[in-house]
Amino acid sequence: CLMCFTTYCQYSHNVFSIINSVQITEKNAEPEKTLLTYLRRNLGLTGTKLGCAEGGCGACTVMVSKYHPHQNRIIHYAVNACLAPLCSLHHCAVTTVEGIGSMASKLHPVQERIAKAHGSQCGFCTPGIVMSMYALLRNNPQPSMHDVQEAFQGNLCRCTGYRPILEGYRSFTKVTTDNGCCMTNEHTQDSTLPAQKLYDQSEFMPLDPTQEIIFPPELMVKQPQRELRFAGERVLWIQPCSLEELLELKATYPNAKLVVGNTEVGIEMKFKNLFYPVILAPAYIPELNIIQNTQDGIQVGASVTLTVLGDVLRAAVKKLPAHQTEVFKAVLEQLRWFAGQQIRNVAAVGGNIMTASPISDLNPVFMAASCKLTVMSKGTTFIFPVQGSKVVAFHDLIQNTEYFSAFKQSPRKEDDIAIVTCGMNVFFKEQSNIVQSIRISYGGMAPVTVLATATCNRLLNRQWNEELLEEACTSLAEEMSLSPSAPGGMVTYRRTLTISLFYKFFLNVQHKLSLDLLKEGVTVEDVRPEYATATELFQLDSPSSVQLYQAVPPGYSDDVVGQPIMHLSALKQATGEAIYCDDIPCYENELHLALVTSTKAHALIKSIDTSDAMAVPGVVAFISAKDIPGSNMTGPVVYDETVFADDKVTCVGHIVGAIVADTQAHAQRAAKAVKISYEELQPVIVTIQDAIANKSFFQPVRSIERGDVAQGFKDSDHILHGEMHIGGQEQFYLETNCTLAVPRGEDGEMELFVSTQSASKTQALVAKALGVSANRVVCRVKRMGGGFGGKESRSTILSTVVAVAAHTVKRPVRCMLDRDEDMLVTGGRHPFFGHYKVGYMNNGRVMALEVTLYSNAGNSLDLSLSVSRALFHMDNSYNIPNIRATGYVCKTNLPSNSAFRGFGGPQGMMIAESWMSDVALSCGLPAEEVRRMNMYKEGDFTPFSQRLDNFTIDRCWEECMQLSDFNKRKDAVEQYNRQHRWTKRGLSIIPTKFGISFTAVFLNQAGALVLVYSDGSVLLTHGGTEMGQGLHTKMVQVASKTLGIPCSKIHITETSTNTVPNTSPTAASASSDLNGMAIYNACQTLLQRLQPYKDKNPKGCWEDWVRIIINFIMFYRTPDLGYDFETNSGRPFNYFSYGVAVSEVEIDCLTGSHKNLHTSIVMDVGKSLNPALDIGQVEGGFMQGLGLFTLEELRYSPDGYLYTRGPGMYKIPAFGDIPIELKVSLLRDAPNEKAIFSSKAVGEPPLFLAASVFYAIKDAITAARAESNLTGPFRLDSPATPERIRNACEDKFTKLVCSNFHC
Repeated sequence: CLMCFTTYCQYSHNVFSIINSVQITEKNAEPEKTLLTYLRRNLGLTGTKLGCAEGGCGACTVMVSKYHPHQNRIIHYAVNACLAPLCSLHHCAVTTVEGIGSMASKLHPVQERIAKAHGSQCGFCTPGIVMSMYALLRNNPQPSMHDVQEAFQGNLCRCTGYRPILEGYRSFTKVTTDNGCCMTNEHTQDSTLPAQKLYDQSEFMPLDPTQEIIFPPELMVKQPQRELRFAGERVLWIQPCSLEELLELKATYPNAKLVVGNTEVGIEMKFKNLFYPVILAPAYIPELNIIQNTQDGIQVGASVTLTVLGDVLRAAVKKLPAHQTEVFKAVLEQLRWFAGQQIRNVAAVGGNIMTASPISDLNPVFMAASCKLTVMSKGTTFIFPVQGSKVVAFHDLIQNTEYFSAFKQSPRKEDDIAIVTCGMNVFFKEQSNIVQSIRISYGGMAPVTVLATATCNRLLNRQWNEELLEEACTSLAEEMSLSPSAPGGMVTYRRTLTISLFYKFFLNVQHKLSLDLLKEGVTVEDVRPEYATATELFQLDSPSSVQLYQAVPPGYSDDVVGQPIMHLSALKQATGEAIYCDDIPCYENELHLALVTSTKAHALIKSIDTSDAMAVPGVVAFISAKDIPGSNMTGPVVYDETVFADDKVTCVGHIVGAIVADTQAHAQRAAKAVKISYEELQPVIVTIQDAIANKSFFQPVRSIERGDVAQGFKDSDHILHGEMHIGGQEQFYLETNCTLAVPRGEDGEMELFVSTQSASKTQALVAKALGVSANRVVCRVKRMGGGFGGKESRSTILSTVVAVAAHTVKRPVRCMLDRDEDMLVTGGRHPFFGHYKVGYMNNGRVMALEVTLYSNAGNSLDLSLSVSRALFHMDNSYNIPNIRATGYVCKTNLPSNSAFRGFGGPQGMMIAESWMSDVALSCGLPAEEVRRMNMYKEGDFTPFSQRLDNFTIDRCWEECMQLSDFNKRKDAVEQYNRQHRWTKRGLSIIPTKFGISFTAVFLNQAGALVLVYSDGSVLLTHGGTEMGQGLHTKMVQVASKTLGIPCSKIHITETSTNTVPNTSPTAASASSDLNGMAIYNACQTLLQRLQPYKDKNPKGCWEDWVRIIINFIMFYRTPDLGYDFETNSGRPFNYFSYGVAVSEVEIDCLTGSHKNLHTSIVMDVGKSLNPALDIGQVEGGFMQGLGLFTLEELRYSPDGYLYTRGPGMYKIPAFGDIPIELKVSLLRDAPNEKAIFSSKAVGEPPLFLAASVFYAIKDAITAARAESNLTGPFRLDSPATPERIRNACEDKFTKLVCSNFHC
C-alpha cells in the first residue's frame, strides 16, 4: 500500500472550484483537509464557523452547487463544511455567508431578516442558519413553514430559544402571519390588544430570486470522464469514474474506505483515531447513482444520497396506490428524523448500510421489508436479503394484505441517534386476520440489527387479536434480552421499548386491517377510541407566539431606553463579518497548540514519552510543567489546581502538557502520539454517592436555619421524605474556548485575545504563571460566541497554557478547542442531589422543612462555594416558617464544575418544587393551590433574613394564569386524559424568585471609561464582556440617554484590561446593573464638566460643546451588601427578580417522548432597558432550562470518562423542541429603584421557569400511573428523559419486562 501510494503521488491532480464567484485552483489539495479549514485558513473566509467538527451543530453550513450529470440539472444543497473534504468539491461552486451579502455592499434578505427579527444574539450560529435558509430558498423560493423547520434540523442555537429565528423567516413562507409583532401589556380580558412591534416586517427587503448569483457557466461544461487522484501528506484520494475502475481499485486497495459524504469516515479519522491511507470516492459513478423503477419496486444505487432517496420515494407515494407504498412511507418516516438536512444531503444509502450500525435507522426497515442487496467485487456479483450489514438497497413493492411500520426512539426527536429502532411487517391470509408471515427487526438490541425470529415463528397462523398480542409481548420480553452491562445502558427502557413499539404496530395494523376487511364484508375488532393516539405518527407543528411588553409612552420616542433596538452586532453577525477570537488573521510565524490530557481519573504520572509526537512534521515543542517560568498553581479563588499536571492527575481530561506545531492538524496528531504511563490510584470518585461514601467534601459545610424545625415537625399533620437527583449540564456555547497569545518581545509583555467572561482574572492568572506583574499582560475580548458562565473561570485553564507556550517558543500561539476537547476539560453545571423531610398540614400548608443538598464540584474548588446560592434558593418562592438547609460540596475525580446560568439557584429551586409536588400529591390537592397557599407575601422575610420588598410574584402569578387561560386549559387537559389511554397531557404553573448580586461581595463592582473626541463621537469602554446577551447594546442605550445624544455617535470596540482594570466577571446577571451604573456615573460627571460650555453656548449642539477632548473613568459598587452564614444575618442580594410560567405537555406513555404544547411566561424585569433583548433572554434562558430539566444528560463511565462529548451524543434543545404556543409577557408598571433606569436583571432568572415543563410532565405521568391504580408521590429525577418518563408510566408492559428481568 505504501509503495503504491508513493507511486501515485506524482499523478496528483488539481481541485478546481468556484467559491463566492471566484475561481479557485488548489494545486496541492490535501485529502485530509476539510472545506472549513480551507475557507478559514487558506482563503480567510472566517464567516463560516467551527462549532463541533462532526456535523452536529450547523455552524459551518455552506451551500454547494453543481451540475449533476445523472440528474441532468443544477442542484443546490447545504453541507457541513467541517466534514466536506476539499477533494470532494472538484468542479463545484461553494457559496459562503460572505458570498450572499455584506455590510459594505448589500445585505441579502436572509441576512437582514434574522437580524431585524432579533434572531441573532451571540451570533456564532447565525451564519450557518443563514446559509441553511439561503439554500432552501435557492431550491424553493416560497417554502412552507414545515420546509423551514426541516431545513433547520441540522442547526443549533444556544442563545435565542429559536423563536425569533423562525418568526423572522416565516416572512418567506407561502402563508405569513405578523407574529413579529408584540402587544402592549395592558390589563384586558381579551386578546385584542393594541400592537407594538418588536420589529417592522414592512421594512424587510423583498426576496427577488432573479437576482441570485448565477451558477458559473464554466461548471456546466461536461467534464471528460477520467479518474482523479489527490495525494496528500498521508492519504491518497482516488475518485474513479466508472464501476469497473472502482472494482479494480478496491481489488488493488482492499482496505480502502469508500467515501461519498464523509459523514462516517470523517468522524472515525478525527475522533476515533482511525487512519485510512487510501480513500475511494465513488460519488460520480453512474451505476451507483441509478434510481430505477422496476416491476418489483425501486432500485437505488449505493451513492444515492438520502435526500434524493426521499424525493424519489415521496414522488412514488403520490403516484402509486397506498397499499404499494407502505415500505416507502416507513423509509420516509425514518428519514424525517435522520440527522440534519446537511447530512442527508451528502450521506449515501450504501454508506448507511455498510456501517452496519447497531442503531441504524434504515437497516431494520430494509430487513423487515426483505429488501435485497446487490454486492459486487472484481468479477463477482451477489444478490441477497439485507441481514444487518453490507451494501446497496433494492425495495420490494408491498402487497394488498401486507402492513408495514417503522419506529425510531431517541432522546431528542430531531437529529439524534436512536436508542431503539425497528421495522415491522406482517402479511395476512386473504380476507382474514390470520398471520401468514411476519418479520420484526430491531436496532439497538444487539451488536447488529436483529430479527425477532422466535417471536415471529410463534405468531404464524394466529389471529391478530389480544391473545396474539399477549403471546408476542411475552415472547419479545424473552427474546430481546440484554445484559445489565450492555453497551449504551438503559437496559430496562430498551427492553420495554421493544414491546411498546410492537404494541403500537399491533394497534396500527388492527385499525387498518379492520377497515380493509370491512370493505370485503369481514368484521374484526377495531382499535378502541381511547387507544387511537398510540397509532399516530409524531407531527412537527408550526409554532406560534405572542410577546407582550410595556411600550415607551407617546411623546418619548427619542428616549432610546425602553425601545426594542436590534442587537448592535446583529447585522455583522448575519453577514459573517463579526470578528470572534479565532477569526483574527494569523500572525507571521504563528503556531498552533493542542492539549495533551490525562486518560485516567486518579493516577500518578510515571513517565511521558514524546518521541513519536516530536517526529510528526511541523512540531516545534512539547510544553509541560517544567516550562512554566512562574507558578504552576492556579484557580479563580483558591489556588488548588495546576496549569499542567506535575506528578499526579485527578480527572480524565486533566491537562498534562501541550504540543505546539505549525498547523492545528499537526499539533493534534502529535498530541495523540504522546505516550503517558500511569500508576492508578484509588478511590476513583465520580458520583455524589461515591463522595458521600468516601466522605470527600470541600470545606466549609454551610447551613441556614430559621424557626424551630423540631417543633414544626411536631405541629404538622403529616411528614414525608423524598430525594431528587439533578444531572449536570454542559454550557455548550457554540464558540468553544479560544486563546491567541502574542508575546511582545520586551519586558515580559504578553497580549492575549481570549473568549472569556473574565478578562481581569485571565490577566491575573496568566501573569502568575509567567512570573510577571499584571501590568505586563493585556487581555482583550471583542465578543464571545456564547458563555453562560462556562467562560467565567474555566477559560483560564486554556489561556494560561497558551500563554506559557507562547512565552516558551517566543512566537504567537493560537488554540481553539475542538468541541470534544472543550467538553472534556472544562466541566459544566454542578449535578445536585437533595434529600428532604417535609412537615405539612392536611390543607397543604408546609410547616417545617429539612433539606440537605450535595453538589458535585469536581477535582477543584473553582467557584463551587458560590454555588451555595442553592441554599439561598432552597425555598424558591415559598414561606416556610421552620426551615433548616445544609449544603455539601463534593470533591470528585471529574473536571472541575463551574458557573452556569443560575449558578446553583435552579438546582435549589428544583428540589423545592419536588417536595412541593410531593405535598400536593400526598394531600390529593391541585398543585397550583398548594403552591399559591405557601407563597411569600410583600414584607415577608426569607430564611436568610432578607426582607422581600416590591414583591411582584403575586402579580406575575395572576397575569400568567390569565395569559395562559389556566383554568380552561386545565379542564381541557382533564378531559383529554379521560379520553386517551396511551397519551396523557399535563399542566403546571411554577414561580421563581431569583436573587441578584454576586454572592462574593467584592465582585459587585464595575468601571467605565467614556472618551469624547473632538468630532463629537464617543468611545465607550466598560468592564463587561459581550457574549450575545446584548450588554454592549444596552450600555450604548444607557450612555445615549444619559448624554442625550444618538446611539449612532457611541461606539464600543472591545473589553480590555488596559482600559478598565480590575473588573468583575460578566456573570450573575448583574452586568447591566453594575456597568450601567458605572457608565451613568461617568456620563453624569462628564456632563457636569461640560456644563460651563453649555452655559456659554446654550444654542449650540453636542459637537460645539465637546471641542475640547474629554474623557472620564468612573467606578460603581453596589451598596449595603454582605451576608454572614454564622449569624444568618446580612443582605446577600441587592434585589430579587420574579417570574411565573405555565406549561402544558403531552407525553407518549409507550415511548416516553413528550411534546411541549404551550408555555406562558410572565417575567418581572422592572422597566426594561430593551424589550427585544430582554424577551430574547427570557426565551433563551427558558430553552436552556428546558434542556437542563428534560433533555441534556452527561454520561460518565465508572472510571470517570465522559461519553457525551459532542452534539452526536449530547443533545441540547433544537428548533423542534420549542413550545408549539409560546407567550412571553414582561410585567408592566414594576420599576426597580435599585438598578439602572429602574430595570432588573434578566439573564439567569428565567431559566428555572422551564421547571414548569418538568412538572407538567410529572403531572402527565401522574395521570398515566392512575390508569394502573398508582397514586401518591413518586420520584422523578431530572432531566425527565424519555427513559425516565417511560419507566415512571408503569403498566403491564413495564411489569412484563421487570418480571422477566427480575427488576
